[in-house]
Amino acid sequence: MRNARLPPLETNGAPVPSDPDFAARVSGSFARQGAMSHLGARLTKVAPGAVEIRLPYRSEVAQQHGFFHGGVVATIGDSAAGYAGYSLMPADASVLTVEYKINLVAPAKGQELVARGRVVKPGRTLTVTVAEIFAVEQGRETLCAVMQQTLICLPGRADGPPSGQVIGESGNP
Repeated sequence: MRNARLPPLETNGAPVPSDPDFAARVSGSFARQGAMSHLGARLTKVAPGAVEIRLPYRSEVAQQHGFFHGGVVATIGDSAAGYAGYSLMPADASVLTVEYKINLVAPAKGQELVARGRVVKPGRTLTVTVAEIFAVEQGRETLCAVMQQTLICLPGRADGPPSGQVIGESGNP
């Protein structure tokens, strides 16, 4: 698995997003995501059909052996792959994860996690994406997880809570 790498984010022949402002839309949605903020994750790259998210190590995101917790690894992988898919969706659409499968292939040991998501097959309703999540230790990346994900596009549904509702108020939006 070590040699299986996703293509770089900036590739020739990259998919063309239907929304020319896709990067601002992805960044805005990421900024509204309380989970990413709570974890301390940063959106570091956005390209058509590809996203990178980084998360610095701290004890609050670790498990009992000092590695990044598997749930945290899955969470940033879900967001990286999800936003990769969202970058190709129409401007008036929202996105939800339908399912994902993750293989944890090595301990997530390092100073930082990097999740790189990309679109495998965009679709009008369902989009298939993948993410690779790396632990970075002393500048060296080690693949620690591989994820495959299915997303659903929700056309005509704003990306955010219903109008006037604040996240965390009166239950989930």
